[in-house]
Amino acid sequence: MADDDDLPDVRDNRPLARAVLFVALANLAYFGVEFGVARAIGSVSLFADSVDFLEDTSVNLLILLGLGWSARNRARLGMALALVLLVPGLATLWTAWQKFNVPVAPDPIPLTLAALGALAVNLTCAVVLTRFRHHQGSLTKAAYLSARNDAFANVAIIGAAVATVWMRNAWPDLIVGLAIAAVNADAAKEIWEAARAEHRAEP
Repeated sequence: MADDDDLPDVRDNRPLARAVLFVALANLAYFGVEFGVARAIGSVSLFADSVDFLEDTSVNLLILLGLGWSARNRARLGMALALVLLVPGLATLWTAWQKFNVPVAPDPIPLTLAALGALAVNLTCAVVLTRFRHHQGSLTKAAYLSARNDAFANVAIIGAAVATVWMRNAWPDLIVGLAIAAVNADAAKEIWEAARAEHRAEP
């Protein structure tokens, strides 16, 4: 029979479970908002960010499922989440390719408003997750890094909207959309490395 010290303390995970459930629901709700605006105005950056909200929903739900697992299994799940983080980047590349063929600038007003709403959601989620970012290794690191990077992306989208008013073309939106893909790729690399380190550390 396993020693009590080897078993996960479910009570210790309750605050984290509540936090990641809140973050998952917040991301799912705003995915619908931002995706609708992105489709309506033809914005690459908003599309990339909306897919990222859906990815964040998946990450946090997977974290919720992984609570109470062994460190080795959490590390394996962390490596899987690193691959999940690449999905928004791939979707962005496809959307950007389509935009190159029809380079119409998105309406800067709904672009700005949607980005401001996304910034509020992501900052809230980052604050909620801050105290848990080291609690379960690569799992909570995945959620925290994603929320943090998304907040930076939202500021960049607002900048793209301002640049669009001045330049009146699709390039600011395209550049920011591709930058979001690059940031997510870097976050995926960090999470993969953290998860591998956890996996190797286990006997």
